[in-house]
Amino acid sequence: MSAVNTTKTLRLRIKDKHARVLCQMAREVNQVWNHINEVSARAARPFSGQPRYLSGYDLQKLTAGFSRCEDIAIGSGTVQVVCAEYATRRKQFKKSRLNWRVSHPKSSKYSLGWIPFKIGHARYKAGQIQFAGQHFSLWDSYGLANYELRSGSFSEDSRGRWYFNVAVEIPELVGPRLPGPTACVGVDLGLKDCATTSDCQRLEGRWFRQHELKLAKAQRARKKRRVKAIHAKIRHQRQDALHQFCTALVQHNAAIFVGDVASAQLVKTKMAKSTLDAGWAMFKTMLEYKCHQAGVVFEVVNEAYSTQTCSCCGAIPASSPKGRAGLRIREWACSQCATVHDRDVNAARNILAAGHRRLAAGIPVL
Repeated sequence: MSAVNTTKTLRLRIKDKHARVLCQMAREVNQVWNHINEVSARAARPFSGQPRYLSGYDLQKLTAGFSRCEDIAIGSGTVQVVCAEYATRRKQFKKSRLNWRVSHPKSSKYSLGWIPFKIGHARYKAGQIQFAGQHFSLWDSYGLANYELRSGSFSEDSRGRWYFNVAVEIPELVGPRLPGPTACVGVDLGLKDCATTSDCQRLEGRWFRQHELKLAKAQRARKKRRVKAIHAKIRHQRQDALHQFCTALVQHNAAIFVGDVASAQLVKTKMAKSTLDAGWAMFKTMLEYKCHQAGVVFEVVNEAYSTQTCSCCGAIPASSPKGRAGLRIREWACSQCATVHDRDVNAARNILAAGHRRLAAGIPVL
């Protein structure tokens, strides 16, 4: 089996004693952003002639020399990345002016700190990150000495904690897989159970619901720090559960198939809170990169009619759950073959069949 390099982003927490220095650098980044925002808006709305939309290269020329000003800590590489990022986002959102970045921490529109850097501008040495003449200590849970650091950023979360985000290259296995697991599994994504597999494994979600009462009390009492802490706990519990479940699937299976359910439409309904709490996009992203890294087959398949179709006989009987009225039906018996099905397990088995291209298994629309 051969290996090729793939890019992965690592996120490590910076120790709190460096927060003051990082906040000062973030204010300088905001100053650059607001300056190019104003210049770009003026160029796009001239008094006469055609509007001009400045590119990232044009903005970099207009900000040349800023890093050499007195009491400025960020380097020219960071200024250039900010200009390139601004031009990209302005083109993405098709606007002549983007939102201002607010540096005052007491403001309701405060922009969380962000300090980007180019490849080679941040170095790891002796357990510290060297950047812009400063040495930042961190909790190295990945062993950064084993990686070649590329571009990345320092970022601040809502609780004022700083993180070091950096892209690294890791080997991805390709070619014939070494002897190992040969099982295949289908995964059905849901709301109460975030994920259900074709071999009856379940990942129970509803992390937000577990802390909803405590969060409501803290919000009514206007305890902002407590609210942020509860939200962080919910986020960490969700990430930890998804990581463990995805890792277990990758370790015990050679192929994994997931339904193509998307949350874009469900977030517009009354089920929006439960849909966002399930974290489907995060689950599929984790599962995909873990599969690619381990050499496991990963595929997203069309899950249309997977709940209504009997995984045994392939029929769509009248007794199967259909529409919103059928959401309460968790178990049902096929009127054709009399097989009793668990709703989610049956859907996962149909997804597995679709992944195997078994069109004769009873899902002709797939």
